[in-house]
Amino acid sequence: MARKKVTLQYIPNDSTRRGTFKKRRRGLMKKASELAILCDVRACMLVYGEGETVPEVFPSHDGAVKILNIFKKMPELEQCKKMMNQEGFLRQRIDKLRDQVHKFGRECREQEIRTLLLKAMCGNLPGLVSLNIEELTSVGWKVEMLLKGIGDRIAKLHGQPSAPYMTDGMGMGSPAINQAPSAQEGGLDMVRSGGDLGALVCSG
Repeated sequence: MARKKVTLQYIPNDSTRRGTFKKRRRGLMKKASELAILCDVRACMLVYGEGETVPEVFPSHDGAVKILNIFKKMPELEQCKKMMNQEGFLRQRIDKLRDQVHKFGRECREQEIRTLLLKAMCGNLPGLVSLNIEELTSVGWKVEMLLKGIGDRIAKLHGQPSAPYMTDGMGMGSPAINQAPSAQEGGLDMVRSGGDLGALVCSG
């Protein structure tokens, strides 16, 4: 059975919080010990519990003092090179979440554009009159990308370089390749003028 995901927030109940603290502190100390043994690294930990004046120390008081003295002798630049405090951790987390939000936003917008394009191709948006300027621009851009991909694919299948994008294609490649740019121009003109993209696709 899968373990229930823990909600990372302050535990208001005193006894539950103290029990969780003791359990997590033991686990943290164990991880530090494993890291030191398995990777042969110098590591120390100091954990102050709520209301405690003496911290829990790993590996020992003398061992921690020795490691901290070595750390203090390092140049300040080296000390701060990979240091992470609470503020830095939260900023890093926020930046990561912001990037995820932007990524999901782009994916949602891409899906919206695909849906609009599909409706237009099926004739459900006659004349594209119901679209605003932003939606028309997005659909037009998507059509450009799709037609360019088609032209590149045709050129690849014929073993010749892709025709320059959005040109008349005169004197370049096979007839199939020469037709791709004019199809691109026709599709884009149709979108820009508010024509029926579905009719264009069906007639092609």
